[in-house]
This record gives sequence, structure tokens and C-alpha cells, in this order.
Amino acid sequence: MRLRRTCAALMLWLAAGAAQAQSVEEFYRKNQLSVYVGSGAGGGFDEIARVFAQHFVKHIPGNPTPIVKNMPGAGGLLNVNYMYAQAPRDGSAIAAPFNTVFMLPLFGDQAAKFDPREFTWIGSLDKQTATCMVWHTSKVMSIEDAKRQEIQVSATGINATPAIFPTLLNTLLKTRFKVISGYSTTEMRLALERGEVEGICGLAWQTLKAVVPQWIEGRQIRPLLQMGLVPHAELKHVPLAVDLLKDPAERQLFELVVLPQEFGRPFMAPPGVPKDRAEALQKAFAATIKDPAFLADAARIRLSIDALSGAQILALLEKAYQAPKDIVAKAAKFGAAQ
Repeated sequence: MRLRRTCAALMLWLAAGAAQAQSVEEFYRKNQLSVYVGSGAGGGFDEIARVFAQHFVKHIPGNPTPIVKNMPGAGGLLNVNYMYAQAPRDGSAIAAPFNTVFMLPLFGDQAAKFDPREFTWIGSLDKQTATCMVWHTSKVMSIEDAKRQEIQVSATGINATPAIFPTLLNTLLKTRFKVISGYSTTEMRLALERGEVEGICGLAWQTLKAVVPQWIEGRQIRPLLQMGLVPHAELKHVPLAVDLLKDPAERQLFELVVLPQEFGRPFMAPPGVPKDRAEALQKAFAATIKDPAFLADAARIRLSIDALSGAQILALLEKAYQAPKDIVAKAAKFGAAQ
């Protein structure tokens, strides 16, 4: 029995060694590429991952067949925990995760069983620039007005971005947003159109362009504030919230809470992927975001491209995880916006 176990272990070791010895092209010619999506099938998040995967594999040596596997659950944690602990580490599995979960280990969430700095980061297609905005009929013309009068804003749940961001602004800028939560994602927007609320504080500008472009084209909304770390090119005259914060500690707190927007639509692989395969995936990402065929499909599904490399994502995470403990503790009270 002991001899059988030894032989079996030896065979596995030899097989692993043989796999490692393969060229990148040989490996991907023989293996499919599993793409684990952190949402259910049929939504916009899923569609983007599927469109990307179709073009991405064309730029990987060996041109593997993409197999998209939906893995929703626990606000995206199920997907990321799986990639960290169970997914194969040979380069045959990548993920399209929710950006919101990667701050949870820093904030002490025990359900987040991973260190995001150990993943093999491939890149992000786009940033997400959350906005605070009101309906065009509102008398609120600026963020200064929001400090003088109460503004009801719609949200889904208390842990969702449209609830976290106005609460953050109330704390740091002394605004007077009143969150009305409990809506579905669609109802949250309809509540604004019906006049049940005056605004929404936390929807990404990129999402608005994709889902309700008529709001922008018809000037039905008035953006009051940008919640990103860098200004969006289409919102040049809208103040950046972080620029209104003069206290360094408050700025750092704000940056930690809103950071996931900076790598809005990331792709990554498990830790420990062989270096040559990791580099091949990263190079394929860089080629895909310049591919005219992909860009045409991205435009068709109203996906804007403002890409980050895997190295840029990792640098953002490294900086965040080096934040002072007292700042992290304050940020944790707001959680990672979802």
C-alpha cells in the first residue's frame, strides 16, 4: 500500500513537472481557459466577461477555447475565495470578479479568505467613476446646496454603494443626504424618474451611459460630485470629492473606501501561476484592449475602455494595504462599497 502511494505521488510529481516543461503555446493548445464570472448569467457584468473572453483567447499563444462559468454568491466572495484556494494554478483558470471584495480582508471581514496581493493580476478594462447627482427638476445646483438642505437619495441595501457614498459624504463634507434604501437596482432609478427621491449618490458614470443614456443625452440629471480618485474626462466641470478634503487623514479614509472604482472591471488568475503563462495572459490582455474587433464589440455593449495593467492594480492594492491601522479601522466602518 505504501509503495502504491509513493508511486502515485511520483506520477503526480512527474505529470506536474511535464506540464511545467511545456511551452505556453503547447499548454494552451491542449487546455481550455475557464473564465469564472462573479455574477449570474445574463446580466451586464456577465456579458462583458463573455465578450472579452472571446477576443482575449485569440491573443493567447495556442488560442485556447474559453469556457465561461458563472459563480455568483456572497456578494462576489464565493468566486474570489474559490480562485484563491481551489482553482487550478496552472494558468487554465481566470476570473472576472467584483471589484468590491478586494478591500474586505483589510477591513477584517472573516469571510474573505484571501490576500488580494497574491493573485496573478491580468488587467482591468475600465474604471468606475461614481457620481452624486440629482434630477433636473431639483433646486439643488451644487454640492454646497447639499450641505444646506436635506436631499433624499435612493439605494438598494445599506451596504451598497448608493448608501455608503452619501453616508461617507455626510461624515466628511457635512452634506445632508438621506438614504432611502430597499429598492431593486431598476426601482432605484425609477424612483428618481417618478420623483420619489431627488437624487442618487453612487452610480458610476459608465453605468449611467450604458443603462440610461437618455438621462445624459437629454440632460435629465445634474451631477454634483465625482467620487473617483482622478477626474473623468466627460465630467470636467464636476468637482472631485477628494479635492474638497483638506485633512490628510480624511483624504486617506476617502481613498480607501472608494479605491475599488479605480480597477472597476478586473481580471485575475490564482496565485502561483507559472511566470511564462502569467506574462502571456498579461500580454494578451494588453493586445485585446487595442484589438479593433474587441473595441467594436465593446462599443456595441456600451463598455468604455479605460484600462489598467495588472501591475497597476497590484500597486493600488499594495498602497491600500499599507495604510495606517487607525485609518483602516475608520474605513472599515463604511465597508467596501458594492
